[in-house]
Amino acid sequence: MERILVSACLMGREVRYDGGAKRSDDALLAGWRAEGRLVPFCPEVECGLPVPRPPAEIEGGAGGAAVLAGAARVLTAQGADVTAAFLTGAQAALDVARSFGVRIAILKEGSPSCGSLTVYDGGFRGRRLPGQGVTTALLELHGVRVFDESRIGDAARHLAGLEHPA
Repeated sequence: MERILVSACLMGREVRYDGGAKRSDDALLAGWRAEGRLVPFCPEVECGLPVPRPPAEIEGGAGGAAVLAGAARVLTAQGADVTAAFLTGAQAALDVARSFGVRIAILKEGSPSCGSLTVYDGGFRGRRLPGQGVTTALLELHGVRVFDESRIGDAARHLAGLEHPA
């Protein structure tokens, strides 16, 4: 049985920067949970950041790959550099994924850790740009396919392909 790494906030855990959750009531996700497939994880909490915590964005909206390459930082609105924490959280997510043999993840869109399609632009104005968060970039670099909570159907099709290759 394929295991699925999933953002803990999507499972209802209050781990987001604002102390809240973004619970998903998607039926597929609920079914996978009942089957014991899901591995809930929050890279930002795992690396030791508090809940709640100041919001953080990747400077210039550069994306997770730039952070991994050392070409961009993750900063709070007050200018504190939290790059090291985000890198630690991303590595912890990869370690957990490897320990469970995870090849697929469903992570929270827009997050500087977990975004798979967009990240905020670094200006703390609510504007998004195409890009990935730090954890998503690292997972994808190591062969874990990442989907956001709006693409769970796509994740299900990918999962079917992993379990029943043509």
